[in-house]
Amino acid sequence: MQQLKHGKKILAAILLAALATTVLLITGCQPRADAEKFVLRFNHVLAPTEPYHQGFLNWAEQVRVRSNGRLTIEVSHSAALGREEDIIEQLRMGANIGQNTDSARLGMYVPAIAVMNAPFFIETIDDVVKLKELPTVQQWLKELELKFGIKVLSFQWVQGLRHMVTNVPIRHPNDLRGLRIRTPGAPIWQESVRAIGATPVALPFGEIYTALQTDAIDGAELVYRNVIGAKLWETADYFSETGHILLINFSIVGRAWFDSLPEDLQTILIEENMKAGLATSRGMEADIAAARELLIANGMTIVTDVDKAAFRAAGNAAYTVLNLTAARDQIYKELGRPTP
Repeated sequence: MQQLKHGKKILAAILLAALATTVLLITGCQPRADAEKFVLRFNHVLAPTEPYHQGFLNWAEQVRVRSNGRLTIEVSHSAALGREEDIIEQLRMGANIGQNTDSARLGMYVPAIAVMNAPFFIETIDDVVKLKELPTVQQWLKELELKFGIKVLSFQWVQGLRHMVTNVPIRHPNDLRGLRIRTPGAPIWQESVRAIGATPVALPFGEIYTALQTDAIDGAELVYRNVIGAKLWETADYFSETGHILLINFSIVGRAWFDSLPEDLQTILIEENMKAGLATSRGMEADIAAARELLIANGMTIVTDVDKAAFRAAGNAAYTVLNLTAARDQIYKELGRPTP
C-alpha cells in the first residue's frame, strides 16, 4: 500500500512537470494577452502617391509582424499631423510621434549636422550608407539624442538629387540671378539656394503649386518624384538637372518615448527603418529614367547641359556663410577623400 501511494505521488509530479513545460512552450511561442502595446504616429509632408509613403507603410508592416503586434506605426501623409517643426517639438516633449525630416532642420539643434544637406556634399546612396559609421556623425547623433531629446532611427532615406523647376532653362548660376526659388526655411537650404545664384523663398511643400501658378515664386528646387507627385508640369516648363543637393532624410522620434520601449522593440524599430529606407531609396534611384520620360510626356523640357563646375564653385559660399567648412573637411577626411 505504501509503495502504491509513493508511486501515485511520483506520477502526479511527472504530470505537473509536463503541464508546466507545455505552458512554458505555449507562452514562449505566443505573445501574452496582457503584453504592453505601443503606438507610434509617424508624420511626413509628402503626398500618398510618393514612394516614401509606401516605404513608410512597408516599415510599419514589418515592425508589426516582427513585434507580434506589440508595436504599431500609424503613418500620416501630407503633414496631416501638423507642421514639421511643430512635430519635432512635440516628440522632444515625449509624445509618441515621429517625423520624416532632414539634416537642415536638425541643424537648428546641432549646427554641424546641416552640412549633410549642403551643396554637392555627397552625391550617392553608397556615400550616405558610409556616413552612418563615421565618428563625427555618431557624435552629432549622440548630441541630438542626449542634449535635445531627438532620437534618429536612421538616415538611409535618400530622395535623390535636387534640381531646378522653373519657367526658364537653368544652365549656369547666372541664370538664377533675380529668380525667387522656393526652398525650406532652414538656414542651410536658404544659404545654399542663395549661394548658387537665386533668391530663396521659404514655403511649405504643399504651397508650391499655387505659388508657381500665381507667380508668387519663379521656381522651386526639388527631386524628380516631388515634381511628379505635385504635378508641377502644370505650372512650370523646365526641369534643369543642377543636382546641387542630395536630399538625405532622417526618421526621428523622441528619446523619452524611444527609451520607454522594451529593448527588443527598440531594435526592431531601428533595423526595419534602415531596411525600408535603403530599399525605398534604391527603388527611387532606379525609377529616375522613367520619371524623366513622364515629365517629358507631360510637356516639360529637361535641361541636361548644366555647368556643374560653376554650380560647385558657387555652392562653396554656403559652407563659408554658415561656418560649415570645417565640418565638411572633417567628414571628407574620415571618408578618405580630398577636400575641395
